[in-house]
Amino acid sequence: MAQFVMVIDDSLVIRKILETCLHRADYDVKSFPDGIEALCWLNTTEARIPDLVVVDLGLPKLDGYQVIQQIKARPALEGTRLVILSRRDGVLDRLKGRLVGAHAYVTKPFKTDKLLAVIQSSLESAVPGIEGARGPGRHAPVSSEETAGTHVSGEDFPLLNISHR
Repeated sequence: MAQFVMVIDDSLVIRKILETCLHRADYDVKSFPDGIEALCWLNTTEARIPDLVVVDLGLPKLDGYQVIQQIKARPALEGTRLVILSRRDGVLDRLKGRLVGAHAYVTKPFKTDKLLAVIQSSLESAVPGIEGARGPGRHAPVSSEETAGTHVSGEDFPLLNISHR
């Protein structure tokens, strides 16, 4: 069965781009325009536990940070990886994303190949049964600033390593 990615973004264009890109990469995808709708769907009988959620920060009703907190609070979603996709590019936004439990942070505008590399790397670091030296439930985070396809190792999270071009 293909891995399941949930996309939460208020932009229809972004949702369609991500759906197309992820389908072509053989992921199952379901998208939502806001966090409330996504969280409500997760309570239905047709819901499937996502392997990864891509969430925008600037959502109506609940912002992306609150959506992530709600997802992290659900034991059934403990293994779900979280990727922030946002226009916000500040150090504090990245730090707050890490603090609420995001595994990666990608800024808009983005290149689909880089986003796919971040998604793939995030999912690979969540392989069940492989805990490595970090211990149970701890995974190496990923950032769009890193070279596509490269896995960030150790405890370093590149939230504060922002290069200004």
